[in-house]
Parts: sequence; C-alpha cells; structure tokens
Amino acid sequence: MHLNRIVLSTCLVVFALVVQVCVLARLQLPGAVPDLLLLVVLGLALVYGHTGGALIGFGAGLLADFAPPADHAAGRYALVLCVIGYLAGLAKPETGQLRSATGPMLVVVAAAIGATLLYAGVGILVGDDAARQVGLGKLLFTAALYDLLLAPFAVPVIMGLARRSENDPMADSAGGGGEGPSRWISTAGGVSTGRPSRMSRLRRPGRAARIGSQRGGLLARTGKSRTARIKGVKRL
Repeated sequence: MHLNRIVLSTCLVVFALVVQVCVLARLQLPGAVPDLLLLVVLGLALVYGHTGGALIGFGAGLLADFAPPADHAAGRYALVLCVIGYLAGLAKPETGQLRSATGPMLVVVAAAIGATLLYAGVGILVGDDAARQVGLGKLLFTAALYDLLLAPFAVPVIMGLARRSENDPMADSAGGGGEGPSRWISTAGGVSTGRPSRMSRLRRPGRAARIGSQRGGLLARTGKSRTARIKGVKRL
C-alpha cells in the first residue's frame, strides 16, 4: 500500500475506534451497537479495492480485538473485518465514480448482516454463545438499521478523503468525491444512469444543422433534376 493510504487509513481507523468505544458503545441502544469501524473499512475498500480492503479490515479488527473493554478472543474481529473488507472491495466501481447511492447502501446492509453472522459463527466455534442469549434475529435487524442510518454521514466522507489523498481527479470533478451525504440520501431511492434522453439528443444544434443541410442538398438536387426533365420535354 502507498504511504498516503497507510497514514489516512490509520488515522481513520484510530478515530473510528475511539468514537466507537467512548461514544457509540455507551449509548445503550437496544440490540447491536452502531459499527463505525465497519463503515470506515467499507468506505476505504470501495476506493482501494479488495486487497486494500482486506489489509485495512484485518488491521482495524486487530486493534478492536485488543482495545478495552474487549471480552472476546484476539483475532476474532480481525478475521471478520478482513473478509468483509475483501468482499466490499470487489464492489468497487470500475470507473471509480458511483452513479447512485443504491449500490453502496446495499453493500452496507449486506456487510452489517454478514459481519454479525460471521462474528456469531466464529464465536460458536470458540465456545462463545453470547449471540444466542441476546437473540441473533434482533442483532441482525438492529445492526443493519443502525449502520444504514449512520452510513450516509460517514461512508461518503471517508471515500472523499481517500480519493483526495491519492490526488484522484474524480474527487475534484465530482465535487468533493461525488458522494456527499445529501446526494446519498436524495438518490438512495433511484438509480441515475447519467445518459441523456433521446429528446435531448435530438435537440442538439449540431444534429439539427446536419439534418437541415442534408434536406437542403436533397431539395437542391431534386429541383435540378426536375428542371432538366422540363427542358428535355420542351425540346421534344
């Protein structure tokens, strides 16, 4: 990974972990806890790809495993975020620019559900049945809901910072990364293809001028042929 990626990823992961432990974990919300660390991994993976997403996810999960008050086996959350970061990196857009917020929102929901299931599954293997006591269905629903509500305010900012750190021209041409929170909220219900309509293409002045010139040339040739025919008839 590039030096800019390492520095930015480390700063974002540490900041997210501090907010997670000191603020979000103390809200005492029903069910799961909003996972800002997961959203940081998703935002960076959607910019850096599957390899960067896997490395960042492993490092972020390893820090979370050792951060107090950790009460689970070390490496458990590192495995979860490594897999989630890799899979989320596979959803990176080929052009580097998102056309709508629908895709990333689906990635967030799938990641929240997948991380909860994978974490609970690894816990069962090591003898931790805390997920069963709380209720797996409740954890899945609340995890997806909390992360989905937090994603429009966290993921686009993270993606914009990641693109600016690499001097990506997409970050400037699209207006600060192209994924602002307001754009995510306003376009979550629809997909923008970015293609002009047929009527707008037909109304282009260049096309109209070409059609007019073609019609004028056709009328001129038709008039000349008619004049020649009339002259031939008169001669006869």
